[in-house]
Amino acid sequence: MKNLLKLNAILFGIVLVLSSCGRSERSDITGWKMNDQKWGGFEKKTDYKGQEAGPNLVLIEGGTFTMGNTEQDVMYSWNTIPRRVTVSSFYMDETEVSNSNYREYLYWLDRVFGESYPEVRLNALPDTLVWREELSFNEPYVETYFRHPAYDDYPVVGVSWLQAVDFCKWRTDRVNEMLLIEKGILNLNPDEQIDDENFNTEAYLLGQYEGNVRKNLKDLRTGGERPVRFEDGILLPEYRLPTEAEWEYAALSLQGNQIGGVDELISDRRIYPWNGNTVRYQKRDKQQGAIMANFKKGHGDYMGLAGKLNDNACPTAPVRSYLPNDFGLYNMAGNVNEWTLDLYRPLTSITLSDAQGHDLNPYRGNKFKKKVLDENGLPDGTDSLGRIRYEYVQDDEAADRENYKRGQVYNYLDGDQESQVYYEYGKYTLIGDKARVFKGGGWQDRAYWLSPGSRRFKDEDKSDRDLGFRCAMVRVGAPSGNDMDSGNQFKTKKRGKRRY
Repeated sequence: MKNLLKLNAILFGIVLVLSSCGRSERSDITGWKMNDQKWGGFEKKTDYKGQEAGPNLVLIEGGTFTMGNTEQDVMYSWNTIPRRVTVSSFYMDETEVSNSNYREYLYWLDRVFGESYPEVRLNALPDTLVWREELSFNEPYVETYFRHPAYDDYPVVGVSWLQAVDFCKWRTDRVNEMLLIEKGILNLNPDEQIDDENFNTEAYLLGQYEGNVRKNLKDLRTGGERPVRFEDGILLPEYRLPTEAEWEYAALSLQGNQIGGVDELISDRRIYPWNGNTVRYQKRDKQQGAIMANFKKGHGDYMGLAGKLNDNACPTAPVRSYLPNDFGLYNMAGNVNEWTLDLYRPLTSITLSDAQGHDLNPYRGNKFKKKVLDENGLPDGTDSLGRIRYEYVQDDEAADRENYKRGQVYNYLDGDQESQVYYEYGKYTLIGDKARVFKGGGWQDRAYWLSPGSRRFKDEDKSDRDLGFRCAMVRVGAPSGNDMDSGNQFKTKKRGKRRY
C-alpha cells in the first residue's frame, strides 16, 4: 500500500512538471505558443539560469547602509556627511587592475590600431613619470614598474580616469567576444581584426558588425539564422568604474557583521574594511598583530624595519596581498587609491535631495547621451575605430520630460539654480567639471584615508603614482545571485484560507 501511494505521488509530480512545462511555452497573457515558428516565432528564454560573473568579478549583494564618515572628520571638510542609501546588487573586480592586465590592453590596441591609428595606443599609455620627485631617487620606477615582469601582478598606476573608462569599454568587448567564440557562434580571428573591423558589443548587437561567423542561432521568425541578441542572455552588460556609493559599500562589506537571518541588524559598524579600530589583525591566531593594508605608518615609515617588515611592501604590493574583506575583495584599503565613476562635489553626501528620492544608487556625473541615427531611425554607422557614435542630449530635448529636465546634471541640487545657493564650479574653485572622486587610501597615505567614507578628488585627465582602479558591472535579475528562488525569498503557501 505504501509503495502504491509513493508511486501515485511520483506520477502526480511528473504530471505537474509536464503540465507546468507546457504552460511555460505559452504566453501568460495571450495563450499563444512561444519559441514556435508556426505561431510567429516569439522567443522567450525558458532555460536562462541567470547572469554569469565575468572574469575576476565577485557578486556584491546590494542593500542599505550609512554612506559617509565612520570616524572624526579630522580634515574638517564636511564633504562626507553620513546619510542612509541603498545600493543595488552589482559585480566588482576581486583585485585592482594589474600592470599585466593593462599591458594586455595596450598590446591589443597596437595590434588592431597600431598601423593606421598609432595615437590610440599612445593616448592609452600610463604616465610613468608620476614616479619622479625632486628630492627622491625614484627614477628606477619610471623604467621598471610598469614594464618589468617582477611587477606584473602589481596594480597599474599613472592611469587617468579617462584612460580607465576606455579600458573598461575595451574589456567589455573582449569578454563578450570571448563568450561568443566559446559558444561556437564566432570563429577566433584576431588576425582579421584591423581598424574598424574589430568586435564591438554595441556594433554587433545593432547589426553594424558581423564578424567571422561559425554558426548563428536559429531564427524562429524566418526559419533561417540570426546573430545573438541581448535578449538571449549570452552577452554581459558593460564593464565600468564603480560608483562612489558602490565602491564604499563594497569596501565596508558589512555583511560580515550581520546578526541573524532577516533581522537587518549588524553587530558593529566599521571604520575600515575590517572590524576593530586598529590597522592590525586582532584575532588570536598566527596572523594576530599583522598589518591589514599597505599604507604609510608614520613620517618616513613605508614598510617598517628590515627583518620584520610590517606591511612587506614598498611602494605597492601585489594585487592579491593581505586578507580580503567579507565580500572577497582585496586591497579595498591601502596599496593604491582607486578611481570611482562619480564627479566630485562637496555636498554630495548631504541629504538635500532625500525627499525627492535620490537615495537609491546615488551617483553624480550623468551627462545623458543618445545614438546618432539616420533618417530611418537606425544607427548611422560606426566611427573609424568601429564604435557606435553618440551625441549628447540637449536641454530642449529633455524639457518635456518628467524625470529629468536637462542633458547634463552635474550640479543638480548642488550649485545649480535649483539649489539653495547658486554656485558656479570651476570659476571660483579648483573643483570643476573634470573633478572625479577617488577613494581607498594608497601606499603613501596615512591610515585616515583607509576609511571607505573618506573621499578626495583629482581631474579626470590627471594621474598619480598611488592611484589605480578596478572595474564593476551591474547585476541583472535576482539580487542574491542565480540560486535565489524567482527573486523572492518568501514562497506562497496554503494554510487553510490564509496565505503568507
